[in-house]
Amino acid sequence: MTEYGYFLAAEEHGPADLVEQARMAEQAGFSHLWISDHYHPWNDAQGQSSFVWSVIGALAQATSLPVQTAVTCPIMRIHPAIVAQAAATSAVLLEGRFRLGVGSGEALNEHVLGDRWPPAPIRLEMLEEAVMVMRQLFEGRRVTHHGKHYTVENARLYTVPEEPVPIDIAAFGSVAAALAGRVGDGFITVNPDAELVARFRRGSGAGGNSKPARGGLKVCYGPDPDEALRTAHRLWPTEGLPGEVLSTLTTPAQFEQAAQLVTPERIADEVVCGDDAEAHVSALNAYAEAGFDTVYVHQIGPDQRGFFDFYRTKVLPQVAG
Repeated sequence: MTEYGYFLAAEEHGPADLVEQARMAEQAGFSHLWISDHYHPWNDAQGQSSFVWSVIGALAQATSLPVQTAVTCPIMRIHPAIVAQAAATSAVLLEGRFRLGVGSGEALNEHVLGDRWPPAPIRLEMLEEAVMVMRQLFEGRRVTHHGKHYTVENARLYTVPEEPVPIDIAAFGSVAAALAGRVGDGFITVNPDAELVARFRRGSGAGGNSKPARGGLKVCYGPDPDEALRTAHRLWPTEGLPGEVLSTLTTPAQFEQAAQLVTPERIADEVVCGDDAEAHVSALNAYAEAGFDTVYVHQIGPDQRGFFDFYRTKVLPQVAG
């Protein structure tokens, strides 16, 4: 049975607001939390980008819901050995309710130390090695690793949860979905793509059906659909940009330039806007029908309380079993 979570957008809200949204999400009936991991927002209108690991520490004290990063890139800006330490500590604070979501990243966040931005096949290769290093460290033993991309010498995590942190892998194409199936404990994407879910499960072998598929979507609730669309277009025009652009541009200013080509009509095709409960339910059902185990909803804009009231009373009762 599909479950429903809330997506905390760290690009759009400050840390205290994210913690308050987590409380409201739990009260509204959502059962899981995602939180984004960014160094920069996609554009200056979003205006935030707090350090995710600090916020997760606060979430551990504010809510009893499971938390997952969606997603962390462990290949460049932060070494996988340090990501492993952050994830293990988060899992201890959350008493085992933490999953690490990882992906091959975007130049927007990963270029900030001046490293070369590799092409996608190399980034996936780096991601697979990073996952291997983190899994070894999660076991709490001393690790020395001299690989193609990473070196770890005599490293050991002393603060570890009772069970290793599960690692889910984000994928937006068939190659990455196959990687998620081969080395991930689960799969993450942001489109109700049944074929990608099937590719992930085929790559997982006999145990594929037991691994979770997790999907995310954006909505903009509001009593005025036109105003909601304007809000979505102002804050998240990147929803109308093609995937390769999302991974290669390096600054919010460049995304703002590219987004000038994105029309409100294009955003209307990607984001459910307004207060038509059936439209929201239909968007959620698309993920359930595609085989997703958990769907995370991100409310665009400042009307968070109105959104949570709307979903608590009008939407979740129609989809939650």
